[in-house]
Amino acid sequence: MALHQTNAADAPFDDVYSLPISGRELPKYQVPQGVSDARAVRALIHDELTLDGNAAQNLATFCTTWAEPEVHALMDECLDKNMIDKDEYPQTAEMENRCVHMLADLWNSPEGAQTLGCSTTGSSEACMLGGLALKWRWRQRRRAEGKSTDWPNIVTGPVQVCWEKFARYFDVELRQVPLEPDALALRPHQLRDHVDENTIGVVAILGVTYTCVYEPVAEIAAELDRIERETGLDIPVHVDGASGAFVAPFLQPDLVWDFRLPRVASINASGHKYGMAPLGVGWIVWREAEMLPDDLVFHVDYLGGDLPTFALNFSRPGGEVVAQYYNLLRLGREGYTQVHGACAMTAQMLAGRLREMGPFTVLHDGHDALPAVSWTLTDPTTSPFTLYDLTDQLRRRGWQVPAYPLPASRGDTVIARVLVRHGISYDKVVLLAEDIRKAVEHLSAGPTAHVAEQPGFHH
Repeated sequence: MALHQTNAADAPFDDVYSLPISGRELPKYQVPQGVSDARAVRALIHDELTLDGNAAQNLATFCTTWAEPEVHALMDECLDKNMIDKDEYPQTAEMENRCVHMLADLWNSPEGAQTLGCSTTGSSEACMLGGLALKWRWRQRRRAEGKSTDWPNIVTGPVQVCWEKFARYFDVELRQVPLEPDALALRPHQLRDHVDENTIGVVAILGVTYTCVYEPVAEIAAELDRIERETGLDIPVHVDGASGAFVAPFLQPDLVWDFRLPRVASINASGHKYGMAPLGVGWIVWREAEMLPDDLVFHVDYLGGDLPTFALNFSRPGGEVVAQYYNLLRLGREGYTQVHGACAMTAQMLAGRLREMGPFTVLHDGHDALPAVSWTLTDPTTSPFTLYDLTDQLRRRGWQVPAYPLPASRGDTVIARVLVRHGISYDKVVLLAEDIRKAVEHLSAGPTAHVAEQPGFHH
């Protein structure tokens, strides 16, 4: 038998946790002087990331937390593709263009192949672009009429913070219509007291962040039609479909909320929410090209050729757009319907189990809007626990279930919410329901040291 001698100097023991960088605290405030082993750096960063919450148990976020292996492979292929550089990466740009037209068709655009739209970093940027187009068109009209352009306003119901940002960043008054005592969203009859000649548009939310219901877009448009007949005010609608624009066409195909309504000027959506693309992509589509004023579009020539661009940023990765195109091809209408239908069925199961537990009133049960559940305590004044207490108990099992007050006019109403997304299985939600039941039993058994304030969620 042959004998072999190992020279320790030639083959050092190099376990990643025995290398120099592993034997000290990782740098936090200064760039280190030397080079470190790639395997060790990766392992140490991986170890820190395991301290994050488990995305599979994050039921607070609308965003995609699971993707097929093919999506991961395509994202790897696109690490070096800059979405803004359409001359260098023309096929990535073509896929963006195809997505815009597919979404325009999905949302019943009357313009067909001439539809105008673009991808963004998410629905927040898309909302701001839609708001800017509304402001510019309102200003052009006012100037043509010889009227002041000093006091633009935009009217909304309970909206996500991106609309507050839009109003503050772009000098527009945000008129947020207060919720009526028994309402979960804006009601059309409220508009009359909030719109005027300076209103650049009304935002209708297809999937209210707080409650998960759809605002009645058709009824909002009809109310604005009545206001125009009586006052002459012609006020457009922007549909913030951050979540619902990728749900309603599949689960509620007969619901009229989109470009079938002549008053709808633009629609935005998050590709990385119920569009099921990885984080970092949103979409906006205008009813027709003239609804995006030319002077909002910049033309760049230093990347080669003429590049028209309308965005709040410049360079960004192309992988998310490619992944969105993959999802549209992979799933089609049938696949999106099956996936979101399964999510809705799971949400409805959870709503039923919450009702059976006794102390809860379900506000949204997964029917007729987003695949989600929102609920409140039936009688918070006599309950031995708060929904903040419940959230705290669920965190101990890894679940992230937010509890929060409704907007200011109903700030005394605290609700909890669960989003059911692709990758959140029926069985997993059964386990969640059981943990909620156990938490309720524990919190009801005796005196509770109440959680003093709302736990931090940033979604």
